[in-house]
Amino acid sequence: MKALVGERHPHSAPEALARAAAYVAAQFAGFQWTTTRQSFRALGKSYSNILAVKAPAGRPAKERQAPLLIGAHYDTVMASPGADDNASALAVLLEVADQLRYTVVTRPVWLAAFCLEEQGLLGSRAFALHLKQAGQPLYGAIVLECVGYVSHEAGSQGTPPGVPIAVPTVGNFLGIIGNEASRHLIAAVERSARSAAPAMPTLALAVPGRGEALPDVRRSDHAAFWDEGYPAVMLTDTANFRNPHYHLPSDTLDTLDLGFIEAVSRTVAASVVELAGKAAR
Repeated sequence: MKALVGERHPHSAPEALARAAAYVAAQFAGFQWTTTRQSFRALGKSYSNILAVKAPAGRPAKERQAPLLIGAHYDTVMASPGADDNASALAVLLEVADQLRYTVVTRPVWLAAFCLEEQGLLGSRAFALHLKQAGQPLYGAIVLECVGYVSHEAGSQGTPPGVPIAVPTVGNFLGIIGNEASRHLIAAVERSARSAAPAMPTLALAVPGRGEALPDVRRSDHAAFWDEGYPAVMLTDTANFRNPHYHLPSDTLDTLDLGFIEAVSRTVAASVVELAGKAAR
């Protein structure tokens, strides 16, 4: 995970941003996933989303078969090393790639590392729009956003304005945020957490429509898929509602809970197995 921590911004650290893309692509390929780059134009330059694909065994993926996507962004805000936001999620994404390298899948599984999330979700918006324009169905997207910060102190957890459910005041749970169209994904992640990481509390929320009434639930790449009509959920430690280092120079590796990140990895891998395949024997 150390290789992923460091400022990765298109203006202040473009070389580091490019190195992060190359590192993620090399890791995906090393775990035996078919890996490509999807280039898009933004901010006057060309940037890349990194896509890794596993097809059903014994036959190529049908062109219009609905895949399951797991995603995370690899850029940071300016002047932050981005350990929680979003190296923690990239670490989970790569761990899932490793855990599932020998898994037999019954539908295509895509792992995507998005660029420019911090610039208005530009990478995921380009990705989701391309799918929509191509008429490509998507079974669902599970998007990882800040999944490494935990506090067991009373009063450590805040509540976003307008959230209609009771939120614990201790910041030690994984948030599972979806909309009505993605209830099947929410339920699968909850089941997987109970089986694969029973010591990790979870809190699930399904919002109406595309989350328009609750802006705080739209603050990651899952919203790009909602806006194109695809089911998607966000897995999160709730970012600034828990983590005092959010978007600051102090968002460093030593502030994170590696055991929590491991539990999230097990949960996501189990979710993929439930939704898209079966464990290799």
